[in-house]
Amino acid sequence: MPYDHRNPVTRSAPTARTALAVLVCSAALAGCGAASEAAQGTQGPGAAATTSAAATRTQTATAAPARALAGRTVVVDPGHNPGNFRHAREINAKVDIGTARKECDTTGTSTNASAGKAAYTEAAFTLDVSHRLRKLLEERGATVVLTHDADRPFGPCIDERARIGNAAEADAVVSVHADGSAAGHRGFHVIVPAKVKEGAADTGPIVAPSRALGEGIVAGFRRATGTAPANYLADGTGLDVRSDLGGLNLSTVPKVFVECGNMRDPKDAALLTSGAWRQKAAQGIADGIVTYLQG
Repeated sequence: MPYDHRNPVTRSAPTARTALAVLVCSAALAGCGAASEAAQGTQGPGAAATTSAAATRTQTATAAPARALAGRTVVVDPGHNPGNFRHAREINAKVDIGTARKECDTTGTSTNASAGKAAYTEAAFTLDVSHRLRKLLEERGATVVLTHDADRPFGPCIDERARIGNAAEADAVVSVHADGSAAGHRGFHVIVPAKVKEGAADTGPIVAPSRALGEGIVAGFRRATGTAPANYLADGTGLDVRSDLGGLNLSTVPKVFVECGNMRDPKDAALLTSGAWRQKAAQGIADGIVTYLQG
């Protein structure tokens, strides 16, 4: 769930590389001493039973050359941070997203707790899928940068997440999320940027390539997971255009958000809490990225 979802409760230049290193190092120093605590529980249900990447890949994936993404940089942005709930003051602080001021971040959503079964948090889900996605992309030769790895007490804020992708001069940025809509709302969707030009936001140059990236991920995700696009928005296309997300508004490189399913629907939750299904989700996103970068 993006930090400012409309239904938050119910629902490779050397200079650029150097700038990125400074930014990431600063973030890591800020999180020292809290990394192990923040990382607890990020593996999620079913992680121990996860099969190898080869066992869960689709036929599409095997067709891609092993080093198809050599020389390409992909930034993977795990939505939220497992430690955010301990830092309400910091994540509620407003940051400038060009069109408005929004909260730095949120805790994200979760599955519903039930008797004998704890809720599975979106932050844990997104970090797990992001790790799987990183492995798949690196196997194809890509340089992968994570915006965080539960190695800091909270955040990064959404404006910093955008800056990390920009500083990396990424060929593609994918922010991994899960939605928190009402029960009965099922399926995945990909959020792409609207054309925005206000303040620090100017998405004009990235609207078309971001949409192409989004279309590739919709096709890859559907094929790899066997799930359908969301039945509650975007007219079933799987593509939702938004102008209110700071992570998109402030990006200067192609970027999308992937909402992998709805954590508040029992049927979707059963998928999201399965390690084997999360591997398929990562595979679908990876396939979509390959399609876009080779297009």
